[in-house]
Amino acid sequence: MPMTKDEIIRKYKQYLFPSVSTYFAEPLVTDHASMQYLWDADGKKYLDFFGGIVTISAGHTNPRITSKIKAQIDKIQHASTLFPNEAVVALAEKLAGLAPGDITQSYFTNSGTEANETAIQLARMHTGHFEVVALRHGYSGRSQLAQSLTGQNTWRQSLPGSIGIVHAMNPYCYRCPLGKTYPDCGVACAQDVEAVIQTSTSGQIAAYIAEPIQGLGGFVTPPPEYFKIVFNIVKKYGGDFISDEVQTGWGRTGRKWFGIEHWEVTPDIITAAKGLANGTPIGATLTRPEIASSFRGLQISTFGGNPVTSVAAKATIDLIEEDNLLENAHVVGSRFRDGLEDLKQKYPIIGDVRGMGLMQAIELVKDPKTKEPAPQETGELMEEARRAGLLIGKGGLWGNVIRMSPPLNITKTDVDEAIRMLDRALAAVEEKRSAAMAL
Repeated sequence: MPMTKDEIIRKYKQYLFPSVSTYFAEPLVTDHASMQYLWDADGKKYLDFFGGIVTISAGHTNPRITSKIKAQIDKIQHASTLFPNEAVVALAEKLAGLAPGDITQSYFTNSGTEANETAIQLARMHTGHFEVVALRHGYSGRSQLAQSLTGQNTWRQSLPGSIGIVHAMNPYCYRCPLGKTYPDCGVACAQDVEAVIQTSTSGQIAAYIAEPIQGLGGFVTPPPEYFKIVFNIVKKYGGDFISDEVQTGWGRTGRKWFGIEHWEVTPDIITAAKGLANGTPIGATLTRPEIASSFRGLQISTFGGNPVTSVAAKATIDLIEEDNLLENAHVVGSRFRDGLEDLKQKYPIIGDVRGMGLMQAIELVKDPKTKEPAPQETGELMEEARRAGLLIGKGGLWGNVIRMSPPLNITKTDVDEAIRMLDRALAAVEEKRSAAMAL
């Protein structure tokens, strides 16, 4: 007999590490999903606007993808990198045609963590330098090296960290670390990258790594000039520019395959995962042939380039192309953004709205003047949204940012429904706040 919801929750707590966190006061036990919808173990239907942490690109269990996965499982499920197969070659060729500049070679792994780890190893061997510049509030994964790259204390508890990593200011315009206001600031946060290199490294770096839009950091989105300035600084000090596209890749930001393309910068190395295979575990590190050739020593990956995963990834990309979802992410994302901006005018608890395409966030504050983070209200909003039938995520250093990343093939009707649900949830949170203040 299938387990009950209570059994699943009890055994989840009993047999999994306690550090594996869940959302909600009562964890939501998933049962099944289809396209933009997900059902829990009680049969309640939700409009999924988080997509398994920015991962469902083309809808849950999309038959145009799962049918190809099923066919591949019946053909050959596993081979490892020791034995070439058609699926991995077809995927690598596809990526070579989509990546910017002369980036034509890929190294496949299982996750964004591994993709970032590979990128740092590669940059160190290519440049002959060791030190790496990352950004405050960034998130790079859960290995020792990836945690060291991460710029949030809550995700850096596995100490000691790796040596040779320094952190520069992130381009967080809403909470400018220099107390400036864009555009009069001169994008001073970008110049901080050079100051950090000059004062906290040997003066020669292996790499600079950044997410075009910081994911777990709360969808922090840089101003237009930021990455161009930083790219020139990185080149000046001998480093490779690594664009972490784990969350921003594959059309998520609208009209471009990769987020960094919005800033008109061609990186040396790209890392990817999540939405690339619509939920099937994958990681990829992409670069130019001359950089790839510097990856010395014997290299294997037992599951990297797995034929089933490779088929899932190519099927996902093909669907995004065939249905012009890059444009849909822009058009529908713009409508979503307009709705969020309207909610900001209605509810002072929303301090900032930011993001691109179908990667949008609202930052909640106790007071719009002081910008004091409102993590408790953020948790309450998630609970209220769940009651309304909407699934959303959260992030930010203080846990006060609502992150939303629905499938790229959602419609304007889905967006309008999500805005109505958010409106209802925000009203409930504001009512609780008003009642508490009246006591």
